[in-house]
Parts: sequence; structure tokens; C-alpha cells
Amino acid sequence: MKPEVTAFFDDATNTISYVVRDPNGTSCAVIDSVLDFDYASGRTDTKSADAIIAFVKDKGYTVEWLLETHVHADHLSAAPYIQDRLGGKIGIGDRIKIVQDTFGKVFNEGTEFQRDGSQFDQLFQEGDSFHIGQMRGDVLHTPGHTPACLTYTIGDAAFVGDTLFMPDFGTARCDFPGGSSGTLFDSVQKILALPDETRIFVGHDYKAPGREDYAWETTVAEQKARNVHVGKGKSKEQFVKMRDSRDATLAMPKLIIPSLQVNMRAGQMPPADEKGDVFLKVPVNKL
Repeated sequence: MKPEVTAFFDDATNTISYVVRDPNGTSCAVIDSVLDFDYASGRTDTKSADAIIAFVKDKGYTVEWLLETHVHADHLSAAPYIQDRLGGKIGIGDRIKIVQDTFGKVFNEGTEFQRDGSQFDQLFQEGDSFHIGQMRGDVLHTPGHTPACLTYTIGDAAFVGDTLFMPDFGTARCDFPGGSSGTLFDSVQKILALPDETRIFVGHDYKAPGREDYAWETTVAEQKARNVHVGKGKSKEQFVKMRDSRDATLAMPKLIIPSLQVNMRAGQMPPADEKGDVFLKVPVNKL
């Protein structure tokens, strides 16, 4: 089955969100939505999410799932905002518990912050399946970028989050807590074992040198043939050496501090104080 896929590109974070529809009905899923956030002012905005909401309403679709490929470190999730307006269940990988435990400590969240994934409606494991209308989706656990990364295969499409980028850009970084370049290489092999014609939809694009336009759709065959980090039969040893060396030069994403605190809560802000004000923490010398 070939799902209908509509992409929404967020210029501020280079994130691509997707609406994935059962071609035989009106049921759909939203994958990796974005809540706009201006770090300098501490203000949120819903422009990106509202574009998805308007599209879904205009088409008369029914949202069944709000899927997260992982706990993003470069943008805030708008899943609860969209859920409040369109419904649907919020899903993520069950290894979110590891991420919550790790960053619960980094942000000194205390015992009131639950580290059992209960903020989400569904925790997926390798081999789980779900349905969007009559269309089946399957879950691959593809860690390495983070411990909880998933790839959702829906019909002939695979939504890989940050695990793979476009072939001319390569793969995700692996230097966040719980990341592993060796593990990422193994995860990529699982994706590349899908049929060659499988459409791959990536979570970000930054326009590789020499490319003028943003892009987000490729195929398994193209990744195997052309991916600059893992294509053409590159070995695990080669990849790990390259990835670890490259990651050592990278700065932290500019929204990592607010993103982690919000996304490990399924897109919810930390609890408000007695005056109703919400605060985010900045850990010093922790990341």
C-alpha cells in the first residue's frame, strides 16, 4: 500500500513534519510535529502546528496517531497541542524511559517527574504494529542517535527521524547521552534491509553543499548507492571512525535545553508554579 504523504518544512529548525493518510479513507497520522519557540524571549508560537491542523481540517481527515520518532533535541513537539484540537494518540519508543531517567537527572527534576513513559499514550517496541484506518504501520527500533529512536514503516514508506538524512548529507550525530555510532550503524543496516523501492522520509534537511533546494524524500536503493556516510558498502569500522571524529567538532543544537525538557514530557511544559508561571531550567556544565 502506498500512503499519501504530505510534508511540512519548518524553516527555523529545518524539521520536516508529515501527515500520513490511508489512501483508502480519511484516517491519518502526524509525525514529528513542531511547536515554535523563540529562545531569546522564551515565547512559544503555534504557527507550524496550526498549518498542519488547517490542512487536516480542510481535507476532512481524522487524526489517529501523533507519532514521535524520538525525543528531539532541536525542536519542541506540538503533539499535545494538536491532540487537543484534532485528537489522536501520542506514541513513542518504550526506551523513552531511559531518556527520561538520563535527562531527569541532568535537569534535576526530582521524584515528581515520572520516568515510566506514562506521559505518552503508547510506548512502542521493536516488532509492534498499529493501524491508520485500514493501513498497517510497523515499528523498527533504530537507536544510536538516541536510545529511543524508532523508524515507522507504513506501507511503502519509512519515516526514519534523524537516523538517516538525504544521501548527500549522511547520518545523525551520536554524541548525545546514550548515543552510539556503532549502534547507529547497525540500525541503519535494518533500514537498508527494507525493499529497495521503499520511500524514505527524513526528519531534517540542511541542504548539502552543492544542493540549492531542501529535500526530504529518497529511497532505500538511493541510500545504499549514494549515502556519503554508509553507502557503497562502507564498513562499520569506517563509519564509527568517521562519525566519532565528526561529532567531536559539533556544537550542541541551539534548542537542546528547552527541547529535552518539553519532549521528554510528551510535548508538555514543566508544571507551573503557584502563580501559574512556567519555567525551564538551564543546567550549567552538564551537556
